[in-house]
Amino acid sequence: MSEQNEPPRASATSPLWEVFVRARRGLSHTHVGSLHAPDAELALRNARDLYTRRQEGVSIWVVPAAAITASSPDEKDAFFDPAADKVYRHPTFYEVPDGVAHL
Repeated sequence: MSEQNEPPRASATSPLWEVFVRARRGLSHTHVGSLHAPDAELALRNARDLYTRRQEGVSIWVVPAAAITASSPDEKDAFFDPAADKVYRHPTFYEVPDGVAHL
């Protein structure tokens, strides 16, 4: 077989992809690991082979790791504190009127 017909191979120089698997319908996707692949299609196929060998999933997401922006656990207090001063986000802020059966 010539090199032109061979599928691309993953290497450590290929982009890093984060893999999320949904175990059953109705559940959320869960991060299960990472892998290197040259493109999204190969990342999806490799994720299937690596993380769902025993048919554990019904859906797989692969996301380029470079596209993920995350907060730092070291800065959690400063990052999440602004939400504490918004009392209207808490159900205790609202009074339920008499006669309301379903809210």
